[in-house]
Amino acid sequence: MIEPTPGRVVWFWPAPNDNIPALSGRPLAALVAAVHSDRYINLSVIDAYGNHHSRQSVFLAQPEDEATPASGFAQWMPYQLGQAAKAEQLEQQLEQQLETQPSPAETPSDAAQ
Repeated sequence: MIEPTPGRVVWFWPAPNDNIPALSGRPLAALVAAVHSDRYINLSVIDAYGNHHSRQSVFLAQPEDEATPASGFAQWMPYQLGQAAKAEQLEQQLEQQLETQPSPAETPSDAAQ
C-alpha cells in the first residue's frame, strides 16, 4: 500500500454524472490536498481545460484492490506504482542481506567493560 500524503499527484476518474470536463476514457490530474486515511483523500482536480475543482473524501484505490467504485475515485499513476515496487524490492533485498550476515564479533572496547 502506498501511503497518501498532501502534495502528491494522483489520477482522478470522475463519475459518469460528474460535471468536470474530461476526455473520454482518460483520467484527470489531481493534487492531494488532505488525507483522511489510506483510502480517503481530498483533492484539487484539474479538468481537461486546466480549471481546478475540489473533491472531498474521494476513494483512493490502492494497487491491491481488485475493483474500483462506480463513483469517482483516485488512483496512483503507473510511475508511482513502479517506484513503490522498486522500493519494496530493495527493502526485501536489504532484509535478506541482514538476515544472512553473521553477527559482528565483539569489539575490544566491549570486552574491556
